[in-house]
Amino acid sequence: MGLRPGRCYRTTEKRAFTRVAVKVHKRNYIGSTPGVRTRQFNVGNPLKKYSHIVDLISEEKVQIRDNSLESTRVAVNREITKHVGKENFFMRIRIYPFNILRENKQAQGAGADRVTKGMSHPYGKPIGRAARVRKDQKILSILIDEEHLEIAKKALDKVKSKLTCRISVKIGTDVKSIGTLPKKMRIIKEKEEEEKEEEKKEEEKKDEGKEEKGKEKTEEKKDDKKDEKKDKKKEGKKEEKGKEKGKK
Repeated sequence: MGLRPGRCYRTTEKRAFTRVAVKVHKRNYIGSTPGVRTRQFNVGNPLKKYSHIVDLISEEKVQIRDNSLESTRVAVNREITKHVGKENFFMRIRIYPFNILRENKQAQGAGADRVTKGMSHPYGKPIGRAARVRKDQKILSILIDEEHLEIAKKALDKVKSKLTCRISVKIGTDVKSIGTLPKKMRIIKEKEEEEKEEEKKEEEKKDEGKEEKGKEKTEEKKDDKKDEKKDKKKEGKKEEKGKEKGKK
């Protein structure tokens, strides 16, 4: 069965289903918990100092699935990286999919009518995760410089079709409202790896230079030895000629 539309899960009428006890299993109300499909919540360069913040805000109370958040993140990241570069912005998803969605599996196809008739309000099985969002709550925030604000706005406007709620984009200068920034991220690791690779290349070049110098020295020594042997041979020939003349 394919993925159902987001409108099937956008309502918040049902009670939240979130109790997952990791340490105390007796208090765990949910047997199996689906994994979170949102791979990253922080993207970009957190070390740079930015002047503006762009917020994506929900205009209604709604439920957003984790796969919708992931597709939003991927689209925004691709658009901004394309025009600005991955080191000139920082993006954070401000909500987390705590709520676990339940669904009663239904049979499809001919002759399946008797299977679909069941309880009027079945409990269902866990099928995915979603985040419950309040009205005027921030879904996503981007730290960026003033010269790239239009690019960030366009990227967020393109994402409207991926979310199941009315959204608005707000620009501000309160950069600290995004919260504490991570100290270590993939981009920093990549930089460190690049620096290490450059250091290795420099060391290899130095070693190659030393080897070449060593080869040159060994070749010079060989040449010197050859010259010495030639000189000795010449001296030996001269001595032999001198002895022959003396005999005569």
